Amino acid sequence: APPSGTLDNYLHIYTHRYLITLSWLAILLVSCLRTYASSTSKPNILLMMADDLGLGDVGCYGNDTLRTPNIDQLAKEGVKLTQHIAAAPLCTPSRAAFLTGRYPIRSGMGSSTKQRILYWTGGSGGLPTNETTFARILQQQGYTTALIGKWHQGMNCESHSDHCHHPLNHGFDYFYGMPFTLVNECQSTENRQLNALVQAKYWLYSQIIALTVLTLLIGKLTGLFLVKWKAIICFALCGFLFFISWFSSYGFVKYWNCILLRNHDISEQPMKLEKATSNVLKEAVSFIERNKHGPFLLFVSFLHVHTPLITTEKFLGKSRHGLYGDNVEEMDWMVGRILDAIDKEGLKNNTFTYFTSDHGGHLEAQKQNTQLGGWNGIYKGGKGMGGWEGGIRVPGIFRWPGVLPADTVINEPTSLMDIYHTVAHLAAGIMPQDRVIDGRNLMPLLQGKVQHSEHEFMFHYCGLYLHAVRWHQKDSAALWKAHYTTPIFQPDGTGACYRSGLCSCFGEDVTHHDPPLLFDLSSDPAEIKPLSPATEPLFDTVISRIERAVQEHRQTLTPVPQQLSGYNNVWKPWLQPCCGTFPFCWCDKEGDSHQELL
Repeated sequence: APPSGTLDNYLHIYTHRYLITLSWLAILLVSCLRTYASSTSKPNILLMMADDLGLGDVGCYGNDTLRTPNIDQLAKEGVKLTQHIAAAPLCTPSRAAFLTGRYPIRSGMGSSTKQRILYWTGGSGGLPTNETTFARILQQQGYTTALIGKWHQGMNCESHSDHCHHPLNHGFDYFYGMPFTLVNECQSTENRQLNALVQAKYWLYSQIIALTVLTLLIGKLTGLFLVKWKAIICFALCGFLFFISWFSSYGFVKYWNCILLRNHDISEQPMKLEKATSNVLKEAVSFIERNKHGPFLLFVSFLHVHTPLITTEKFLGKSRHGLYGDNVEEMDWMVGRILDAIDKEGLKNNTFTYFTSDHGGHLEAQKQNTQLGGWNGIYKGGKGMGGWEGGIRVPGIFRWPGVLPADTVINEPTSLMDIYHTVAHLAAGIMPQDRVIDGRNLMPLLQGKVQHSEHEFMFHYCGLYLHAVRWHQKDSAALWKAHYTTPIFQPDGTGACYRSGLCSCFGEDVTHHDPPLLFDLSSDPAEIKPLSPATEPLFDTVISRIERAVQEHRQTLTPVPQQLSGYNNVWKPWLQPCCGTFPFCWCDKEGDSHQELL
């Protein structure tokens, strides 16, 4: 017989081990359930979009001189797209397509004039009220939605407070930021951006009128001219009215456009630019903290890296690429702080995170010999150019731990418009059935369940003009790109339109190609060597198939009101947001409460 107490000891030991095993099994079960829940429940959505960031400005896309560790780490933990394409090479139409999942031409956000963006918060153009944004779809699915930063999709239609184009009228529960966009006029009157050539003409005409009046006046007083006083006064009055009519808008851009809103209320007019970084960052972090129990959609639309490149002292002079590099590195730091807030609240594994830019870098942004715009890597062209890759190929980085694979690169053609369908799918939302949606659900591609993009053809517009078409053959590795129209670079061979500041879409400033210029992007992504029937046996077949796709695409287009028409895109005093009694519009309701984040 065993010694006294031995059996009790054995039972105790086995019971103890049994309980430990059960405990570990319970922990494992809970962990599995949490993982399953995080992958099947509605995730939080964090979308981050830079302004004018070049693809070649980011470390994980090949830049080894600018420091972007936070964006690079995001790519390391998730999926990086190498052929992510904007639907337009300028901010207003590109962001409209991003929000609606539709080519800008479908919503009236393309332009047949040289004014291809919204120019005023006091204009009547903007994202139409009948367009359904992804924010609206997620809002209907119980998401709390917010936009922090840049909007640039219009404000009012008929009065200064109808807010018909406002973010809150397009599915966002909360808005904090600029209804317009940063321009040089927000900082000073030097190096004007807003219709600089038009302003120069108006100023020249005003000077000519003033000189003419002065000449007539001297001639009248000295007896050199036989002219009536009534004619001189009438001419002077007409000249004065002409000057007032244009200077009342362009002379006060800082007050009309450079304003800060919190929902419908103006917080700063004009904005205090030195606080912009801290303001945007604090609002983004605060929203995450307030809505950590989710689900939420947070769209952080950075004011970086658009000129005038407002950068805090902490980052000035710290990069190897001047003020532009400083601004890029500061934006990367902001990305890191926002991701830290997600991690701090324990939301990392249940947050679908995305980073991109609205279009390529602005090559013509210069001041004397200093480059103030981005770098688009090996790709030709840049901002404003509808067809060349440099204007439309942008970063595309996704992270969702446990759902999306880590450290993965996908070379398939994708679009900014795809975010619309993707987040609607994640939120179990219902997309509109009464219109064409051009975006596709990216989840099967991101998760590796399919190997090829759903995009066979992609259409590259410059305003309302189709400049190029991309064809990704499903049964081949070939990736064809046909250019029907290309901008004429100024000076010739420079790769940009330095004389005009931005390339045009039509007229004498472009070259039409018949037959189209054809490139195989799979072997020539820099678009250096155009193909011909002599060098490519499939030339005629490829061009014929692309032209048939263009005809089919055009059959899906329907006439819509043009939001960027001359009337819609002119400044109207009665539509101007004003925190005082117009025209005395200035206020500061923010104070210094946001500075501690820096």
